[in-house]
Amino acid sequence: MSNKKSSTVTTSGTWDFSDEVIYKGTAVQGINEIVVRQISHANEEPSWMLDLRLKALKIYEEKAMPSWGPDLSDLDLQSIYYFAQPEGAGNNKSWDDVPESIKNTFDKLGIPEAEKQALAGVWAQYDSETVYHSLKQEIAAQGVVFDDLSNALKNPEYEALIKKHFAKSIPLTDHKFASLHYAVWSGGTFLYVPKWVKVSEPLQSYFRMNVKKGGQFEHTMIIIEEDAEAHYIEGCSAPKYDENSLHAGWVEIFVGKNATMRYSSVENWSLDTYNLNTKRALVQEAWYMEWVGGNMGSNTTMLYPCSVLIGDNSRADHLGIAFANAGQTQDTWAKVIHIGKNTSSSIVSKSISKAGGLSTYRGLVDIKASATGSVTKIECDALLLDDISGSDTIPEIRCDNADSIVAHEASAGKINEDDLFYLQSRGIDEEKAAAMIVNGFISPIVKELPLEYASEMNVLISMEMEGSIGE
Repeated sequence: MSNKKSSTVTTSGTWDFSDEVIYKGTAVQGINEIVVRQISHANEEPSWMLDLRLKALKIYEEKAMPSWGPDLSDLDLQSIYYFAQPEGAGNNKSWDDVPESIKNTFDKLGIPEAEKQALAGVWAQYDSETVYHSLKQEIAAQGVVFDDLSNALKNPEYEALIKKHFAKSIPLTDHKFASLHYAVWSGGTFLYVPKWVKVSEPLQSYFRMNVKKGGQFEHTMIIIEEDAEAHYIEGCSAPKYDENSLHAGWVEIFVGKNATMRYSSVENWSLDTYNLNTKRALVQEAWYMEWVGGNMGSNTTMLYPCSVLIGDNSRADHLGIAFANAGQTQDTWAKVIHIGKNTSSSIVSKSISKAGGLSTYRGLVDIKASATGSVTKIECDALLLDDISGSDTIPEIRCDNADSIVAHEASAGKINEDDLFYLQSRGIDEEKAAAMIVNGFISPIVKELPLEYASEMNVLISMEMEGSIGE
């Protein structure tokens, strides 16, 4: 790929469009030491980060591909472009400074309007670099930092804090895509909320991938100190090129005693994207962690947000939706590790399969011997819209003490014909009636999403439901 490149415009769907963007210093295809050094140099990183990248690259080269889960044999890691910097990218504080084609993309996605209406701060990444960043002045005055992680790493005030936490919740050796991520990561959010500060309005990041055969490897680090509170929202999308692309972003969350953190996301990658994402939170004493997520699109998704309940009396809730349409595999949901005493967790998973799509709940609850008095509840519900789609439930539950309570229930079924007939008898056509039933099925999760994301999820579900009757 040359240093200056315009992508081809496509308009195959509301979220599938791509943009004509000029790139600078775009990496060659494939991963090797030259590419890793190029990324580190472009981001002006300290030497310890380059050393970490090179160590991760060596681990990546030695590790085998995962032998469990969905088939990844069509993903050619040497065909991916691992770094792409759009011209005009940077920590722009005004939308007027963002290149016009990129700004139009985020306008279509509703990001500027959401910022005006209900957000404390907005951060936008396009391919490998930030293109826009803002934080309300009154929030910044309380010591809150909301920045691009690559940019924050250049600041001596934040470097020591980042070094202390980086790769501490998800080690380089976790799996092959972990080591790959650490070798080539770029961008991502750095959110720091100091003691006793409660940010009542959500902070939002949006990740847009545009390069054909591209990869996006943002690293998000969230540090919420003692008695603090925050809500972080993440959205993702990419155009469709009929060429495989890769998203392997990372989220590391660290929150102190008596703090509350909510992480919401709606991921709507194109049908040629492999979404191999890892998210993990370390939970201290009396801390509450909540994950709310929706997984749409992508060719294959492997995503299992993890809460490690280290402190006594800590709690985690995981709520998620997955929709698998034709040619899609959604292999998702949660992991919770109970270490502290009297810890509690709940996992609620809703999946929908259509036109041959496969949704799989793959979860782990591990209650250690030290986690006496702990409670966990797991609920997995699957809705099949036809006879050719599939749904699997693969729970793994370990309990190493006799003083904890574990409850697990799972269900799978089709749309109730009586409910469909009732709605049709009230003058609602069959396709709209089916969509209403599906929206009712997922409403316990959708209602927990921020308003603009709940609206987006409902629109996406309605689009996915088109033509579902009579297939």
